[in-house]
Amino acid sequence: MPELPEVENARQVVEKALDRVIAGVDDSDEYVCRPHHPGEIDQALKGGRLVAAHRRGKTMWCDTVTADGEEGPHLGIHLGMGGRIFVTGPSGQASSLYAGGDPHVGGMPEKAGERPGKPEWDRVRITFDDGGELRLFDKRRLGRVHLEPDVDALGPDAAEISRDDFRARVGKGTAPIKARLLDQSVLAGVGNLLADQTLWQTRLSPSRPAGDLSTEELDALRRELRKATRSAIEKGGVHTGEVIAHRAKDETCPRCGAPMERGTIGGRTTWWCSAEQA
Repeated sequence: MPELPEVENARQVVEKALDRVIAGVDDSDEYVCRPHHPGEIDQALKGGRLVAAHRRGKTMWCDTVTADGEEGPHLGIHLGMGGRIFVTGPSGQASSLYAGGDPHVGGMPEKAGERPGKPEWDRVRITFDDGGELRLFDKRRLGRVHLEPDVDALGPDAAEISRDDFRARVGKGTAPIKARLLDQSVLAGVGNLLADQTLWQTRLSPSRPAGDLSTEELDALRRELRKATRSAIEKGGVHTGEVIAHRAKDETCPRCGAPMERGTIGGRTTWWCSAEQA
């Protein structure tokens, strides 16, 4: 599942589609575009422009303006399990960009500048009057594009939350600290892999009650979360975290060599170092 770093990379790609006049939207996939009927998104956006790309946690949306320059609807874009954003430049330009989702999904280009080999997996296509496109490429059809996404239920973004807010929201209650990190109403953007990576970096047990953490431990957790998030954004995703490849049977901690242990916390498969995160 894409987490904050993958969605941030996708948001940066969407920025390449800003301030370009929308010639039309292929929104014929009623499942991906639910609850809208075919043509509804096209009608709302045609002639207008995307003017800003935002993200809170794993949720991404764009501000739009109409052809008359008035404020238009917000456009939500969700990557689902393996969706990717693909943006091409004006006609005649070979440059292209994509981000998000699973880098191992079949049919995806190996590098920017190549076109995906499965056009039937283009679930939504926005065409600009300069000949370029923004496409949601999604083999699994679990992504979503819709108008006026609801972000009110989300907590503060994990990459931007202040120290005091982090202490107040994360460091309370009897739930395991990993479950607390995964609660999107508490903190938006942390998924299973980013939580395991951050707790491993902080040497904290994922099952420890959140309310038992000291102020110093909470501050360290926030610092390591920000560090892990920045690294994942720079390197292309949470799968690049140092401990992620060691989340497997018979693997050992890459830092101390102790066996990695596995359990279920907050309904999610969890891995931790048996020595340093006991």
